[in-house]
Amino acid sequence: MSCKEIVRLLESNIWTIDKLADKLRLKPAESTGYPRQQMAILVRLHQGGRARLKDIARREHVSAPNLCSVFRKLERDGLVLRVIDEDDRRNTWYSVTPAGAQCAIQAMNIFRAGVEQMFANLSETDMLRMTDSLRTINEVLKNVELDNA
Repeated sequence: MSCKEIVRLLESNIWTIDKLADKLRLKPAESTGYPRQQMAILVRLHQGGRARLKDIARREHVSAPNLCSVFRKLERDGLVLRVIDEDDRRNTWYSVTPAGAQCAIQAMNIFRAGVEQMFANLSETDMLRMTDSLRTINEVLKNVELDNA
């Protein structure tokens, strides 16, 4: 097995997961009432904790000005807290408020329910194979992440 084979398999899995994700995409009114991109950012901020605007922009592949408009709405609705760094006023820190955490948890629960429904008809054998494979992938990716930290 070569690195090229790993790349090919990862690419194939990314495309397949993207197709499955398309089936999970919900209309805002059916979930939290917010657009999917805003919820994705809120969920990742909830999971990752307080972060600087420039780091979030880099992670989300969104320009800082576009991200500011997203955060203005989330801040206005009481889901996100914005704090200017007193040591370096060029930095702005964002974190999730308790209401934002509730909203993020609701979005994650809706996502999880969709995934459960998508895989509900797998055979016990396929469920075990997939679970074991995903555990192995997670362990290997965590090691790769630690090696490249």
